[in-house]
Amino acid sequence: MRQLIIARKDLNMSPGKLAAQVSHASLAFLTKRFQNPKNVDRVCRNGNEVLYYIPYIQLDKDVYEKWICGIFTKTICEAKNKNQLEKAITIANELGLKEDIDYFLIKDCCLTELTPEEVDENGIGRVLTCIGFKPLPDEIAHKISKKFQLYK
Repeated sequence: MRQLIIARKDLNMSPGKLAAQVSHASLAFLTKRFQNPKNVDRVCRNGNEVLYYIPYIQLDKDVYEKWICGIFTKTICEAKNKNQLEKAITIANELGLKEDIDYFLIKDCCLTELTPEEVDENGIGRVLTCIGFKPLPDEIAHKISKKFQLYK
């Protein structure tokens, strides 16, 4: 099992920005689930004040046993530009992978160093920086990553 992340090279992100975007991509397969209220079994309250949440997450057996309890193997590849990154999305879809379940598009809010390429439904400028996949069997990850080089 490995987690594949593909980041855009043409954005010339600083090392810190790149690290942040790749971190977002790595965590997205977990955090996306936590953001869904259906996955919060109960909310503990003191009066009207929320003290904490207890989220529920269901993971595939292999993801839990071989990745979460394993060595967190990750492969970080580079896409030359947005078009090449979008090719990864096409490959993922052709393999039957689903957006927001198996892969996650990371779009920066452009509050620091990046320039917006699009405006979201809330009027916030965003730029697609990378795609993060949930941990996948090596043979599936390699079908995608073989089209990309390791990030340098």
